[in-house]
Amino acid sequence: MKKLLSVKYSDGAFNFSILVIRIFFGVLLLSKHGYGKMVRFEELHSRFYNFLGMGSTFSLVLAIFAEVICAAFIILGLFTRLAAIPLIITMLVVIFGANGAKPMSESELAILFLGAFITLLFCGPGKVSVDGMINK
Repeated sequence: MKKLLSVKYSDGAFNFSILVIRIFFGVLLLSKHGYGKMVRFEELHSRFYNFLGMGSTFSLVLAIFAEVICAAFIILGLFTRLAAIPLIITMLVVIFGANGAKPMSESELAILFLGAFITLLFCGPGKVSVDGMINK
C-alpha cells in the first residue's frame, strides 16, 4: 500500500510508461485516423477543413503527414520531440478549428492526443526508443 501512494518512481517505470504512451497513441492515430485519411484521399480532398486558407487538399496533405509520418516516428521513438510538434498543431486545429463550433465533447479524442503529444514533447521518447539508442 505504501508503494501505491508513493510519489517516487524508477527510471525503468518512467521509460516503460513513455514507451506505452508512444506505442498506444502512435498506433491509434496512425491506424485509425492517418491511414483512413490516406486511403480516402480522393473522397476527402475537396471537402476537408481548409486551415488558414491554404486549400482543403493541402490541409489534408499536412494532416496525413502528421498522422502517418510523424505518428510512425513517435512509435519508433525517432525524432520524437520534433515529430510531436506537427501532431500538437494538428490536434489544436482539430479542437479549435474543425470542431471549434461543436460541443467540447466532440473533441475529447483530439484533447487526449494533444495531452499525450505535449507529454512526449516535454519528456522525450525515453530510453526504449531509436533516439534513446542513438544517444547512449
